[in-house]
Order: sequence, then C-alpha cells, then structure tokens
Amino acid sequence: MVRAKLILIAMAATIGSAGVWFIISEKQAAQERRATFFGSSREYPTLGGQMKVEW
Repeated sequence: MVRAKLILIAMAATIGSAGVWFIISEKQAAQERRATFFGSSREYPTLGGQMKVEW
C-alpha cells in the first residue's frame, strides 16, 4: 500500500512538473508572437492592430 502511494506521488510529481514546463514554454511562445504581431502593427498602423496589405 505504501509502495503504491509512493509510485502515485512520483507519477503526479512528474506529470505536474511537465505541465509547469509546458505552461512556461507556451507563455514564452505567446509573448514572442505578441511581440511580432504588435511590432508589425507599429510599422503599419491600422484599426485593431492588424497589418494592412497594400497592392
């Protein structure tokens, strides 16, 4: 019984740390996308921050 609890705790800790790593990496990726998006909107200022394509 104690052994099973230790295995479950180890699995939960592993999954939890993987989840934290995933959240941090997604946060960083979203921040990079945001910087790229708003960086381009400064060059081409349009309503809503979307890039306007001119032909």
